Amino acid sequence: MEKNQIIQQAINEGNGILRLAPNWVPRSFCRPGKRLKLHPNDYYALGLKRGGIDERWFSSTTHADNGPATPEDEGLSYIVSSDGKEKALLLDAIEILKGEMIGENLWKKYQRWPIYAKFFDNLGPLPHHIHHNDEYASKVGQFGKPEMYFFPSQVNNHGGEFPFTFFGLNPGVTKDQVKKALEDFTKGDNNLLGLSRSFKLELDTGWDVPPGVLHAPGSLCTYEPQFASDVFAMYQSVLYFEHCVPEELLWKDCPPEEKGNFNYLVDVIDWELNIDPDFHKNRFMMPKPVKSLKEMHDAGYIEEWICYKCSNVNAKRLTVLPGQTVTIKDSAAYGIICIQGNGIFGGHKLETPTLIHYGQLTNDEFFITDSAARKGVEVKNLSSLEEIVILKHFAGEMD
Repeated sequence: MEKNQIIQQAINEGNGILRLAPNWVPRSFCRPGKRLKLHPNDYYALGLKRGGIDERWFSSTTHADNGPATPEDEGLSYIVSSDGKEKALLLDAIEILKGEMIGENLWKKYQRWPIYAKFFDNLGPLPHHIHHNDEYASKVGQFGKPEMYFFPSQVNNHGGEFPFTFFGLNPGVTKDQVKKALEDFTKGDNNLLGLSRSFKLELDTGWDVPPGVLHAPGSLCTYEPQFASDVFAMYQSVLYFEHCVPEELLWKDCPPEEKGNFNYLVDVIDWELNIDPDFHKNRFMMPKPVKSLKEMHDAGYIEEWICYKCSNVNAKRLTVLPGQTVTIKDSAAYGIICIQGNGIFGGHKLETPTLIHYGQLTNDEFFITDSAARKGVEVKNLSSLEEIVILKHFAGEMD
């Protein structure tokens, strides 16, 4: 079948709800935390040179930037037919159907699906690094990258080696101190973390991480809705447990003419956000019910905003109580990943897998088109005991 036929058939079969295949992404500089439900034998399915698989991307039309050996479709989500025999890129579906898929306003604004989400599952902490804002990302042909964090209990049976995240810089730190740390990158531990502060990560809470903010993510498995960009640079040279960061990652997404210019690296930092003395108050997020808890509970569900401090990206958590059937309306297209329970989602079988082989299809991930979202999606919990828990990622401000 031609891709146009596959896409239209999938939309017709699913009444505007598209089943997506698992989308695994390796990282050569990371170590898998093994909380993605991927089969233990498959975390290095792409070979040691490509690195271990420690990310699963959701509703993605963004290519993963993993160097010259990266396949053309790495990071891109595939729509699959109901029988699992046909597939087409979500990217192609959106380019062909435009506003019919994601809403006319979103299409007019971005001409693409501008976000994706992922599970990031690393055994240890990442280096203190930065995502460029639009100004600096545009210098290398990319977009700025705001991102949000949430730490679901369901995918955190252990905390990894270091469940603490460093954010920003200590108030009073100077640009000269940061520049000196960057200049010392190749000499050993540049002690950049000595200029920062860490926060203990709490399950079922989240953080807002604007572009330009230094952050060294801790070792909880993290749900990350983010803008559709893979732009970053690593500013810390040596991690805990003596893992070294290649110098090439210090200069990643730096224009060729600026490589070697440490002042440029300092300029990428949003200074006021990084030294904010109220960083926790301004960036930390507790779940917020979308309406009265009693009203929702009486109707058989609970829905909460879990990522809500960014105007470009946001997310909800939907919990459907045992034995209940609810219809949930939203004002924009969105993607979902189901992390607990089983039932029926908009006519599709919905189930949370215990174990997934690399290349195996699942029934836990879907993309909901704009019209289907506005019409409302019926969710039926087939269990008399267990809740269904779904994470929903959206682009931009909601109506």
